[in-house]
Amino acid sequence: MMKRALISVYDKTSILDFAKFLVSKNIEIISTGGTYKYLLENDIPVIEVSKITKFDEMLDGRVKTLHPNIHGGILALRDNDIHMKTLKERSIDTIDYVIVNLYPFFEKVKKNITFEEKIEFIDIGGPTMLRSAAKSFKDVVVVTDIKDYNVIKSEIEKEGDVSFETRKKLAGKVFNLTSAYDAAISQFLLDDEFPEYLTISYRKNLEMRYGENSHQKAAYYVDNMNDGAMQSFEQLNGKDLSFNNVRDMDLAWKVVSEFDEAACCAVKHSTPCGVAIADTVKKAYKKAYESDPVSIFGGIVAFNKKLDLETAKLLDAIFLEIIIAPDFSKECLELLTKKKNLRLIKCTKKPRDEKEFIKVDGGILVQDTDRELCENLEVVTKAKPTVEQEKDLLFALKVVKYVKSNAIVIVKDGQTLGIGGGEVSRIWAAEKAVERAAKFGKENLILASDAFFPFKDVVELVAKNKVTTIIQPGGSLRDQESIDECNNNNISMIFNKLRHFKH
Repeated sequence: MMKRALISVYDKTSILDFAKFLVSKNIEIISTGGTYKYLLENDIPVIEVSKITKFDEMLDGRVKTLHPNIHGGILALRDNDIHMKTLKERSIDTIDYVIVNLYPFFEKVKKNITFEEKIEFIDIGGPTMLRSAAKSFKDVVVVTDIKDYNVIKSEIEKEGDVSFETRKKLAGKVFNLTSAYDAAISQFLLDDEFPEYLTISYRKNLEMRYGENSHQKAAYYVDNMNDGAMQSFEQLNGKDLSFNNVRDMDLAWKVVSEFDEAACCAVKHSTPCGVAIADTVKKAYKKAYESDPVSIFGGIVAFNKKLDLETAKLLDAIFLEIIIAPDFSKECLELLTKKKNLRLIKCTKKPRDEKEFIKVDGGILVQDTDRELCENLEVVTKAKPTVEQEKDLLFALKVVKYVKSNAIVIVKDGQTLGIGGGEVSRIWAAEKAVERAAKFGKENLILASDAFFPFKDVVELVAKNKVTTIIQPGGSLRDQESIDECNNNNISMIFNKLRHFKH
């Protein structure tokens, strides 16, 4: 009995070559709509699906293959006598190969087209045929990935047929694709922040050499539904990105994206080590570098403005892993690309994620992205901050959002002087920040905390170390003790009413 292949592809890349191969192996081809016309125009013998179904396409092509003569031929078990008898009684031939790729919903849903137009890119017949064929993989070879055309050809040439192991893998790839496809459609249609089932749709972007450590395998996946900053960047120079690189890039870019002024953020081991704002990128970088000239070595530096040659000369003087900016001048690139391992990343899009996912053993936590800065600002002490101090208060608060809890950030004139984070006690974080800030010998420092002070000990500490303004969420049962201590030391304290834990 002659074998049959059903071909229905939106993306016609390499399909002519594959179809010619199948014909050369005496495999009869049936096809639909645009694919049928394309094969016919290229002199490939092909039977139109309507000849098999004895039913013309209808509803503008919405109904073509949803028919027992198609699905019976796919789903019948070849070693089941009753199934095969039924096919014979109904004059249905088996279909042995199903080659289908889907309408590009992933791509079209991001386009600036109408809701109704996006709906038309939801494929129904394609996933149905693929799922039928995948269920019957012992008897049917199902192909949805263009890269697998050569795999099939090779096995048929060498072995005369496709192995069970390959059939099983191809079937698994089908359900992997259709689950992501359905998840994307579900996200598109559901107006529910936290639906009953968590369906997210991500596509593998690249294999990584390893994860956080060399013994951990890793890959990088990008969102099919949202075009975020970390999937649309362009690498202009340097070796391949690692797992840790992408995490640190994401953090550094998020920090500088908080600001309208020229901003620079240096990150080391997923922690900001120097952040600054200024009227030029050169000044911002110099201030960020001076914040912590030790930790920045081997780190990642991000800018929110175009990088110029003068700044590039300063960057070229130290060892860095990555430099991120929305653009690079020609002269800047000529200089920095001389370091062949230095990764230069052009990133133009602001962070867009609306949800954050944290994996725990056996589950996943989902929350809104922390987009807010403050609910409102309330001065709770006798001393009031000056206009200049208010600018630094907001600068410090934007930075503290990205420091691991407990987080304390001390700043002056748009520059971080001391960052303390990741401690189990807030006073320990404050001690680290104070120790680092003291090296600058500056007066009238501003301190931001990601959460409230459970005791007055932080105020007592910083009162002795030139801090004159504090911003924190408030909300502790002992708030008044901290307020009183501020009043005793002529320190202004502002409550921003929102905490910014980052665990």
